[in-house]
Amino acid sequence: VQLVESGGGLVQVGDSLTLSCTASDRTVRGRTWGWFRQAPGKEREFVAAIAWNGRTVFYADSVEWRWSIDRSDDGNTVYLNMKKMSTEDTAVYYCAAAPQPMYIGPQYATAPYDYWGQGTQVTVSS
Repeated sequence: VQLVESGGGLVQVGDSLTLSCTASDRTVRGRTWGWFRQAPGKEREFVAAIAWNGRTVFYADSVEWRWSIDRSDDGNTVYLNMKKMSTEDTAVYYCAAAPQPMYIGPQYATAPYDYWGQGTQVTVSS
């Protein structure tokens, strides 16, 4: 299974941006999807996740209330809708899929994601 992210780019503080992640195989429909990011010089961190049902979601504290994650009706594409962006959101963003259809709360951040995209750069300028 290949996951392909798109939608990254250069935006300004306060702007909005939507990232997409499309799977090459329908088998990921029954999985949990997640978004992660890695800023320069920092470790990769969890951003958001959505369960197989397309309704159960979980967010990192840093993005909750600003961003949302959702999924296409066919289950093959996941979106990260980013609003009120700040320079601290500058990072390479990765989508990933975890084996289980859903997890409980913080487990979304630590689940064993085993499929990863190549990443897309998001730069927020002031």
